Amino acid sequence: MNQKIENLLNLAFEATPEERERSGELDVGYDPEEREWELIVKYSGSLEPVRDIAVSVTELLNGYAVVVIREERIEELAGFPEVEFIEKPKSLYFQADVGRQVSCVDAVQTAPYDLSGRGVLIGIVDSGIDYENPDFRNEDGTTRIAYLWDQSVSGIPPSGYAAGSEFTREDINAALERNDPGSFADPDSTPDGTSDGASDGTPGGMLVGGAGETGTDPDRILSRDISGHGTAVAGIAAGNGRGSEGRRYRGAAPESELIIVKMKSPQPGCFPRTTELMTGVDYVIRKALELRMPVAVNISFGNTYGSHEPYN
Repeated sequence: MNQKIENLLNLAFEATPEERERSGELDVGYDPEEREWELIVKYSGSLEPVRDIAVSVTELLNGYAVVVIREERIEELAGFPEVEFIEKPKSLYFQADVGRQVSCVDAVQTAPYDLSGRGVLIGIVDSGIDYENPDFRNEDGTTRIAYLWDQSVSGIPPSGYAAGSEFTREDINAALERNDPGSFADPDSTPDGTSDGASDGTPGGMLVGGAGETGTDPDRILSRDISGHGTAVAGIAAGNGRGSEGRRYRGAAPESELIIVKMKSPQPGCFPRTTELMTGVDYVIRKALELRMPVAVNISFGNTYGSHEPYN
């Protein structure tokens, strides 16, 4: 057995065609019709001599190459002094599915538990959210976000706080209807389902505020997640999967309601401060108490925050 050849590749040589196919891994990189292997080769010097026996050679940076070669010539390939090691390629898989399994999300979302997050609030204190994303909207197109506090814009802040602008479920639904007319029921209806008679595209005739403005500009976005980090985090925690085929990529609590806090960055390229995180968490907890609902808060920002010595 040549020590330059990976053990898994040696095992593939010894396996029958049926064993290779059944394993799901041993035949990766092998073309049975041409009896050729696509291989990863670590080398030094020049691969020009290898080109004489290979079907193709693609040289990569840092002494690596992808070589396609007939199976019976691999031992000859390993005999070149320039060749240091040979291995077969491996299959790559979507890690989102694996993450759900190892986090036990799949297990609790099926019988006998059937947990979905219904009746629970998920608080996300992060970079904001793409509230138009279908993963954060109900079947009828309305939002799953109960409250959104954008600390980065001027407007009417939540009661008891000094900065930013607060948007309610009604504000977000009005913005969704303006930007996607007809996506759900009468945008001028009040919470009890009646119309206020106005034609401003807002529930109860309310004018949506924020960013120091009021009005019904159809191009206006209430709040933007510039980096996309908060949207990704919210999707993992609470996405309902409507944005993926067959709802394959659901979050941990797909039927929960959301409270979103977008922290502000004082300057371009800067990160939020701990004071903004503290007020954001405080806001989420207070809203949960107000709504009398249990809440789980996700915080995906952080740093080392000191030396971690026992006396610190």
